[in-house]
Amino acid sequence: MTTAMTMHSVMVLINGKEHIAQVKANVTLLQLLRDQLGYVGTKVGCETGDCGACTVLLDGEPVNSCLVLAVEADGHAITTIEGLEEDGKLDIVQEEFITQGALQCGYCSPGMILSGRALLDRNPKPTLKEVREAISGHLCRCTGYVNIVDAIMAASKH
Repeated sequence: MTTAMTMHSVMVLINGKEHIAQVKANVTLLQLLRDQLGYVGTKVGCETGDCGACTVLLDGEPVNSCLVLAVEADGHAITTIEGLEEDGKLDIVQEEFITQGALQCGYCSPGMILSGRALLDRNPKPTLKEVREAISGHLCRCTGYVNIVDAIMAASKH
């Protein structure tokens, strides 16, 4: 019989680096990333899948890491906000968030940026409507979304 106290070994590829961890069955991917592996760019928000602050890319697709069990991520590739920069250079979506003033408190930014990156990976030239749909699962209390949409659109022009 499996219980929440049973430990499970999981292997995840995070930002290109393999990690093996022991987790209880009820540990979320968010908890694994932040508490066990130190990827604190992934933010804890509502923990119910409503705010998008904990968004990471799971095999290239945005997911709320608070809703994914760590054992479900076993064998999968995860990209966190820390994984977007390459050789000390920010991803173009990160750069445009800065240029367009899409950062204020910054709490929603990692999830928004990752959702924008995933959209541009699937569709390099999205419409305004597609950008708005891509970030529709994210809550921001500071910016009003205009600069965020502008940043993703500007990144699509590179």
